[in-house]
Amino acid sequence: MIIARRTLLGAAAACVLGAAIPAHAARPLTIGFSQVGAESEWRTANTASIKSAAKQAGVNLKFADAQQRQENQVKAIRSFIAQRVDVIAFSPVVESGWDTVLREAKAAKIPVILTDRAVKVSDPSLYVSFIGSDFVEEGRRAARWLSEHQKKNPNRSYNIVELQGTVGSAPAIDRKAGFAEVINGNPKLKIIRSQTGDFTRAKGKEVMEAFLKSEGKNINVLYAHNDDMAIGAIQAIEEAGFKPGKDILVVSIDGVRGAFEAMLQGKLNVTVECNPLLGPQLIQTAQLVKAGKPVPKRIVVNEGVFPAEVAAREFPNRQY
Repeated sequence: MIIARRTLLGAAAACVLGAAIPAHAARPLTIGFSQVGAESEWRTANTASIKSAAKQAGVNLKFADAQQRQENQVKAIRSFIAQRVDVIAFSPVVESGWDTVLREAKAAKIPVILTDRAVKVSDPSLYVSFIGSDFVEEGRRAARWLSEHQKKNPNRSYNIVELQGTVGSAPAIDRKAGFAEVINGNPKLKIIRSQTGDFTRAKGKEVMEAFLKSEGKNINVLYAHNDDMAIGAIQAIEEAGFKPGKDILVVSIDGVRGAFEAMLQGKLNVTVECNPLLGPQLIQTAQLVKAGKPVPKRIVVNEGVFPAEVAAREFPNRQY
């Protein structure tokens, strides 16, 4: 089932985000944004969307690349506070460890918006809104597709290896939890190995090579927390003499163009969409916050599931 991409805000929230922004601002809005890094196709598209939306809106964007290190993000946020930006936004490397620096932002009266990934803090008022996908549901969707596939082969059991995302990150935690929630009720589906691939192609390939050396023909399914790890793992599968998509089913998350190319080649079976084009929503939300308008605490993006059989039709529509 293909679900059209749209922003799910609810009627009231949609009205709020559709509200007019005063055009007589004394100076351009300044946003300090700390990005996780550039670990994947998804992240590259996410960064491009934010920079493009800021430019189109005439927003002064101060951009910092954390290179997947939390300490770099903390330094960037403190720098934004010192520069007295209007709004701070960031996509957190990991969920925990943010209370102190976010309290500093609150003390400076600078609102904070989370994008893509959530945080765990003692005081929810430390950020005004979180814009992003439902990672738990993405994991569920990946597992539901596999469960439906298994039902077509009811006498067969499937051994699964799992490539997790960055340890401690919200998508890694939630995608694992959502997938496990669904397969735990099916004795025919079992995870036999699980290890982080840090959301990168290189690490995905490296870890899959280790899985293949230890498990070999016992592996029936690869579940990757993102497409880039899956694409790296596909290379490892081929180098080991197996056929990805056939000998080993490949299930992944993100929906980037590289995943569609792999599906068109018969090497990947399904990708669950995670839309990275959050720039317009971030800029609009920041404008509303600066104007003193209320915004939803949680803004969820509604996304689709794309199995290989629809790849040829959907590939021309991909924007990332």
